[in-house]
Amino acid sequence: MVRPGGEAADNRAAHLIMTALPYAMMGIVAVLSLLSGPEFGFLSLLALGPAFASLVGTVRRTVVIGGIALVLSLLLAAHDNLVGSRQSYQSLLVIAGVTAASLVATMGRQRRERELANVRSVAEVAQRVLLRPLPRRVGHLRVALSYTSAAADARIGGDLYEVAAGPKGVRVILGDVQGKGLEAVETAAIVLTAFREAAHDEPDLLGVSTRLEKALNRRLEGEDFVTAVLLEATPDGTMTLLNYGHPAPLILHPGGQVSFAEPDETAPPLGMGVLDVEGPLPYRVRFRPGDQMLLYTDGVIEARDPEGGFYPLAERAFLLKDDNPEAALEALRLDLVAHVAGPLHDDAAMLLLRPSGREFKSWGRAAAPLMG
Repeated sequence: MVRPGGEAADNRAAHLIMTALPYAMMGIVAVLSLLSGPEFGFLSLLALGPAFASLVGTVRRTVVIGGIALVLSLLLAAHDNLVGSRQSYQSLLVIAGVTAASLVATMGRQRRERELANVRSVAEVAQRVLLRPLPRRVGHLRVALSYTSAAADARIGGDLYEVAAGPKGVRVILGDVQGKGLEAVETAAIVLTAFREAAHDEPDLLGVSTRLEKALNRRLEGEDFVTAVLLEATPDGTMTLLNYGHPAPLILHPGGQVSFAEPDETAPPLGMGVLDVEGPLPYRVRFRPGDQMLLYTDGVIEARDPEGGFYPLAERAFLLKDDNPEAALEALRLDLVAHVAGPLHDDAAMLLLRPSGREFKSWGRAAAPLMG
């Protein structure tokens, strides 16, 4: 889900300023010319109007502003009795030349904007198709998702997620593709396609990860990779995890204690098979009634406030107190956006898992952050 934050208002304000700038510059030049008289020769500076007009707007707007600059030049020349003088002809030629150059620049900018919009549209559609809405319940788990995209001008990201019912329980993946743009979306498609097939077929989680590695190693080259957490939750309350260089999931217990499901040894990301390194060993954690598990991408914990401080996820986990998992995750997302006080610099995906059949009434009494 795309949540642009406050950057849209900033973009509108900047656009309004750039739209008014050509008129403001011509107005300033006209006032200076009237106050200073003909000896200072400000008429040619009216070309600043069409020059700035090429930064935003259409070709027609640039032509109109160029015409206004020419008319102003003639009026000011008449006021100073300069019509037919060398200074008047020079200003008209300069304005006409700058207007012509601005028209060329405007056409080139519009063409690039159309190309960029088409590429971004294709990437966004592909990303929406890949990142399908998740059901609220899968097997014995309640599921909630928050996906906050970066600023509107940012490149399309490569965060990925999926939840599927497997032979023994619920299988989950949450990951982050190194890089941005269409290549990242393509890599995410490979991972998700392989996971959706393997999650239903493979008898264990290692078999799923092997399928992912094979699919990626046929595609990735050089330094491309994918950090990810694979998880299998069984109805008896056991969570089996494989961590490929990804931030450790956070576990929040009913009393407010916080812990992280960290493996004993770290493993490299998916897609690094060319290095001939060992993959991660499965590790298990207990997932008891009333517990919550939060999987997230590094866009969450690496989000900085204006002073450069990282988002303190463990300290803010108490916000996940609402009985409704979607509302709980939304409270955490709003706090993340408030911490940054501006647009995020990276996509931030969060996936909240709870055992079904258990209400979280005790969370309503939490009034302060608690850490384990």
